[in-house]
Amino acid sequence: MSDRKDLIVGNWKMNTTHLEAIQMVQKLFYRLAATDHERVEVVVGPPFTSLRSIQTVIEADNMPIGLAAQNVYWESEGAFTGEVSPPMLAALHVNHVIVGHSERRAYFGETEETVNKRVKATLAHEMKPILCVGETLDQREADQTEEVLVTQVSGGLQGVTPEDVAASAIAYEPVWAIGTGRHADADTAGVGCGLVRSTVAGSHGEEAAAGIRILYGGSVNAGNIKDFMAKRDIDGALVGGASLDPDTFAAVVRYWV
Repeated sequence: MSDRKDLIVGNWKMNTTHLEAIQMVQKLFYRLAATDHERVEVVVGPPFTSLRSIQTVIEADNMPIGLAAQNVYWESEGAFTGEVSPPMLAALHVNHVIVGHSERRAYFGETEETVNKRVKATLAHEMKPILCVGETLDQREADQTEEVLVTQVSGGLQGVTPEDVAASAIAYEPVWAIGTGRHADADTAGVGCGLVRSTVAGSHGEEAAAGIRILYGGSVNAGNIKDFMAKRDIDGALVGGASLDPDTFAAVVRYWV
């Protein structure tokens, strides 16, 4: 039995106004019990426009729910119109930052170099990165899954200390299973997450590999989460569409009941 506490993160992507986000986090809180939070670390990742609102609600009601940002820029300040810096997020008591999501890589040109800069900037401001890695369908069919994962894990964590790696998380999200309704079966997900952990062991040592939490993402829902969580190397989930419904997301968090 691992000492790693399960981590389930809701990535709300570009959905919800700040008022809708407030209602969602309140409903989620009411649907979870203290025992759920003892077993699972629960985190929500609203859009930037809702971070302050959610922070206020979480702290006012003393909710045991963490706050994640969906992205970050690596500079602390400057002439970078439209970007959000690590100190800005840290001032809102953001706990985690989703870094290198496949949508950021595909639509906004993020590279291994810029993803690595974001990881380091997140850690430098005492927040925890959730590094996203995963292969496309073409890469999988070309038998390149291992090559892609090794490249993305090693590139994203380059220059990061083993201690910081151990405190971070990696989300294995096969691109072909994100938002498609198609998901990797539990065995496939378990193999991918195991490869991620062995890559960390090779680059940063066994202690870092034993400490880091590896999440599965890609059409996770209340019906399949239990199968994923039964796998040795899966410590949680990065949940997309299913996290937008408080009842469904609560059921995902309570997979163990």
